Amino acid sequence: MNTGSDRGTNESAAEESAARATDATEGAETAADEPEAPHVSKAPAFIKARRGLHLSWQVGVFVVGLAVIAAGVAMLVLPGPGWVAIFAGLAIWATEFAWAHLVLRWTKRKVTEAAQKALDPKVRRRNIILTSVGLVVAGALIGFYLWKYGLVMPWNLKDQ
Repeated sequence: MNTGSDRGTNESAAEESAARATDATEGAETAADEPEAPHVSKAPAFIKARRGLHLSWQVGVFVVGLAVIAAGVAMLVLPGPGWVAIFAGLAIWATEFAWAHLVLRWTKRKVTEAAQKALDPKVRRRNIILTSVGLVVAGALIGFYLWKYGLVMPWNLKDQ
C-alpha cells in the first residue's frame, strides 16, 4: 500500500491525482514524454572504435546535414520543398548529435500541436471566414481595376 510517504514535502495527494488524470488523458503522448535512453551515435561499430575515424564521421554527418539544411533554406525562397529539406537535414544531424535529436523531437511535438490546433472547429471556421473575406476584397479590387482600366496591363497605362 502506498502511504504517500515517498512524496516530496511540497507535493500533495491532490497534485498527484491531478498528474495521474493528466497522464491518463494524454494517452499515447506519455510514451513519447517518458525519459529514454541517452542518445547513442548511429555510426557503425568499426568507426566508433577509433576516435579519429569517429570524429571524421561526425564532421561528415555535420557537413552533409548542413548542406541539406542550406538547400532547404534556399528552397524557402526558390521553388522546392524547403521545410521538408530543413527537417531532413535536422534528421541527418539527429543520427549523430544529441542536441539535434532534442531539437527534432521538440519540432515534431510543435508540428503535431499545430496540426491538432488547425483541426479545431473554431480555428477552421475562423480561417475559412478570413480566407473568404480576403477573396472577396481581392475580387472587388480586381473588379474595380477592370471597370476603371479594362484589360490593360498596369505598365501600359497612358493617363493616370
